[in-house]
Amino acid sequence: MKAALATFLVLADRAANLAAMMKMTNEAADDGADLILFPEAAATGLVNDDHPEHDLPLGEAIPGSITNRLAAVARRRSIYLGTGILEREGNCLYDSAVLLDPNGDLVLKYRRIQPQWHGRDANPEVYRQGDELGSASTTFGNVAFLICGDLWDDSIVARLREIAPDYVLFPFSRNFGDGSFDQERWDREEESDYAAKAALLGATTFMVNGLEDRSLTEYPSFGGALAVSAEGKPLCRWPLGAPGILYAEV
Repeated sequence: MKAALATFLVLADRAANLAAMMKMTNEAADDGADLILFPEAAATGLVNDDHPEHDLPLGEAIPGSITNRLAAVARRRSIYLGTGILEREGNCLYDSAVLLDPNGDLVLKYRRIQPQWHGRDANPEVYRQGDELGSASTTFGNVAFLICGDLWDDSIVARLREIAPDYVLFPFSRNFGDGSFDQERWDREEESDYAAKAALLGATTFMVNGLEDRSLTEYPSFGGALAVSAEGKPLCRWPLGAPGILYAEV
């Protein structure tokens, strides 16, 4: 199968972000991809600040306007589309991900289980976590999600191994505390750690990181993408700080 791991510069303009996602989906379909994957909270960036008056408007219903538009392009181009999305359900917010199939149907929704997408003092009545792992059957195998900090929680990883997916889709949002897009630091300190964690899943893992405009937050996510084999071997990578599509054929 051919996966397209897509990273674009996330702006404060949600409509512009959605337009970028649709453009990249068309590009990936033109290039023969079976699947396109976008980062965590792709339409807005992971820019929540633990203040509900700021954060709740970032959320979208699932299904809702964003998933409906993405479903339309997935159906038109006959491609699987996965993306992270801040999900709003009433006055609750979740860090979620969805997989849409080539018919435009929502075949998998996942809510991040690990809670560190928000601060410790965030209102637990608003900022919520999921508790279920699941998978979806596709034309190229069974697919599951993890999001960002889930990968570093041994109990979540163990639960995922029991599901035994063929592929894990891993949208995430990683930054450095100095706000840099430091490729050398990533190469030296981070990539091998991510690959080693992916090896524990026992599945080919597709990772795509958010690339946030510096005007959005003091510590923007720095982008990049990585495909890792079930044995933990990096297969291909996309550099930090650069919009574009990494194609992984496995």
